[in-house]
Amino acid sequence: MKKFFFVLIIFSNLCFAQEDANKEDERNLRESKNYTWDGNKLLSEDKFVDAEVDYRRAIAKSEQNAAAPYNLGNAYYNKETFSEAFGRFKQAGEFATSKEDKHRAYHNMGNVFMKRKEYEKAVEAYKEALRNNPKDDETRYNLALAKEMLKKQQEENEQNQDNQDQQQDKDDQKDQEQNKDQGDNQEENQDQDQENKGDEGDEGDQNDQQKDENKEGDGEDKQEQNKKPEDGNQQEQPQQQQPRPNQLSKQQVQNLLEAMQNEEKKVQEKIDAQKVQGVKVKNEKDW
Repeated sequence: MKKFFFVLIIFSNLCFAQEDANKEDERNLRESKNYTWDGNKLLSEDKFVDAEVDYRRAIAKSEQNAAAPYNLGNAYYNKETFSEAFGRFKQAGEFATSKEDKHRAYHNMGNVFMKRKEYEKAVEAYKEALRNNPKDDETRYNLALAKEMLKKQQEENEQNQDNQDQQQDKDDQKDQEQNKDQGDNQEENQDQDQENKGDEGDEGDQNDQQKDENKEGDGEDKQEQNKKPEDGNQQEQPQQQQPRPNQLSKQQVQNLLEAMQNEEKKVQEKIDAQKVQGVKVKNEKDW
């Protein structure tokens, strides 16, 4: 009997505790809705910052109030802060307990994806919205539009990929041609370098040969100069000896000899003339 009474007391306490928790949840939900109402009022007065504060308070007060994150998501969406808006719509879908609330949350998530041109995700969001409310024509229209945009996006991506592939092929071909031209130019330069080296070698050989000939010529000249008179290999044009002081040169001697010969000739002519004049012709016989 005592045991039964003890269990009854525990059960009663649990019921009271659950009742107190329910009362607390109801009080928090009520306060959350009040904050949401204040936020809606401030937002209508174009007081976004103050409205944002009240919406955040409403969200913090109760997770049963899906309207608070949903309305805050709409405020962010109108401000084109799409990342924040998506987070709040997702939160609203998690808080929602009714299909209608879930439908609205996923529908607006699809709208965010459409703004961000994430059409594949938009299609999935609209499908989830229609699962919670298949009769919504706006969601059905948005789903059809998202599918059409996704198809067009995929075609554009394929076209862009084809263009990129073609451009890459052109670039690769251009690189190959440039590499080939560079290789040909290198070969030509190498051939030219070899030819230049060959020419330099020939010029070097010619220069060496010329140097050798010059050396041989210089040696022969030196040998000729160093030869003595008794060798008998005198040059064809003998060097003229310079006259010593008080000594007549060969030319002077020659001139004196010629002058003397002329004088002798004149004297001889006089002698001969005298001989002719002095000889008389005998007219008589020399008996």
